[in-house]
Amino acid sequence: MNVNLEKLVDLFLLKHGTSTDPINIFFAPGRVNLIGEHTDYNYGVVLPCAINYGTFLLARINHTNKIRLSTTNFRYSTTVTIDNSFQPHSNEWVNYPLGVFNEFFKMGISIPALDLLYSGNIPSGAGLSSSASIEMITAFAINDISALNLGMIDLIKMSQRAENSFVGVNCGIMDQFAVGVGQRDHAILLDCKTLEYEQVAINFTDYILIVANTNKKRKLSDSKYNERVLECNKALNILKKYAPIQALGDLSVDDFEQYKTNIEDDILRKRVAHVVYENERVRQATEALKSNDLSSFGLLMYDSHSSLRENYEVTGYELDSLVEAALAQKGVLGSRMTGAGFGGCTVNLVHQSHAEEFLLNVEQVYYRKTGLMPDFYQIEISGGVRRYS
Repeated sequence: MNVNLEKLVDLFLLKHGTSTDPINIFFAPGRVNLIGEHTDYNYGVVLPCAINYGTFLLARINHTNKIRLSTTNFRYSTTVTIDNSFQPHSNEWVNYPLGVFNEFFKMGISIPALDLLYSGNIPSGAGLSSSASIEMITAFAINDISALNLGMIDLIKMSQRAENSFVGVNCGIMDQFAVGVGQRDHAILLDCKTLEYEQVAINFTDYILIVANTNKKRKLSDSKYNERVLECNKALNILKKYAPIQALGDLSVDDFEQYKTNIEDDILRKRVAHVVYENERVRQATEALKSNDLSSFGLLMYDSHSSLRENYEVTGYELDSLVEAALAQKGVLGSRMTGAGFGGCTVNLVHQSHAEEFLLNVEQVYYRKTGLMPDFYQIEISGGVRRYS
């Protein structure tokens, strides 16, 4: 991640002045989900990894009763007092750290008065978890500076609760988990019900991951994301009458085929079909990675996208156009939307010898079909949230 930390420190000092207290620097990655979409809040399995794009946070105790928040990514900054509970704000980005502050407050934990400067290069709204990155780096920094000794899983759960209850997005735990426990050159096979996870080594040899951004703007809290959560809950309540399950992630493929006729609503049945078969694809993809069978892994990526298009209906013209353009190129093993959908990004497994051709051709095809210019990011698989210095 190309960030000039000296300039960030200079900007921090310009905003907040000099002090004998140290400036603490932290980094939290974004994440890309290789496969396993919309299964996390259904307590299924997912296979994300942390990436080298992320968020830096400079933090220093200021000996007041206030927290001052600013960022290099937006003009808006604000100051909040810490002698009462925190309330959602009309400016969206600050709600992610404010939600985390509020989780500490609800736990009865006093947090220090801090000057905070965030700086990230995760594209906002791209589906690469800029929100989870901000939440996790905030929780980690407070835990570190205050020597609270909370475990990483505690910080992950706090950050998820902040997004659910404060921001208003009913997300599962995958994003925060990947940001928290990511390891370099490993994907995370996570069971979102038990939180048991396995670090799965990745060796793409001559292949690289390229993320393509549709640049179609969307806001999850106003999108159909929460609608999909409600649909899954409706289907679950129906299936509970016939099957001994507590979540859709408990259903095996055989279970679904046995009980699916009890779901009379075609739309709800399609939603469950995606969740059940996507869980199976995650398991198969994990085995493909372990045996270095990249061709099978790539096919599973496309099968995932097809299900997200046909059964879950969260892709849309822009994402579908990017995937179709990618799969028509030489050296591409797989392509799929990653993240919640409704815009955002695709992730593509491309042979490095065809990378330049891929970028040029996909950009031209996508622009011709949509009138939008995509952005591309060649990503590396990174470690999780950490103190940087």
